Amino acid sequence: MRHNKAGRRLGRTTSHRIAMFRNMVTSFLEHERITTTDAKAKELRSIAEKMITLGKRGDLHAMRQAASFIRDKKVVTKLFSTIAPRYKEREGGYTRIVKLGIRPGDNAPLSVIELVEEEFQKKQKKSKPENTVAVAVAATAVAAAEVASNDVEQLGATDSALHTAVADAAETCEGKAD
Repeated sequence: MRHNKAGRRLGRTTSHRIAMFRNMVTSFLEHERITTTDAKAKELRSIAEKMITLGKRGDLHAMRQAASFIRDKKVVTKLFSTIAPRYKEREGGYTRIVKLGIRPGDNAPLSVIELVEEEFQKKQKKSKPENTVAVAVAATAVAAAEVASNDVEQLGATDSALHTAVADAAETCEGKAD
């Protein structure tokens, strides 16, 4: 029984499995997306996210830790210079797994694992108006003032005092709405 033993064995010896994931992480960070089986993609996700977290730390020790697992020095440089700064504000979830279907030869379920590309935006709290009823009344008053000014123009009124009164009312309402 395999109680409390995390990770998939994938039908390989330990050394073979470690070597395979080192190669896969190197390819994944180099190309930023690869196609593989579902099980391998799910295991690769945790390793790749740990490497990106090391890249976000950015110190010499983190660079040496990443270089001890990633096989290509150019990929380590890319990780620390371009990939990690992209996810500076994100607290995890750097990868996405998209299921493709089955492979024709052996019916293995295939997936694409890729880096999440969109910029992460922290959710900003919406500032609610202090008095929503007052804002609604002010907006209604502005609309009524506009209708009144249009009616005055259509009637052909030439009284400038009437025009200025309507304009003053509209400005007052707009000031309260803001």
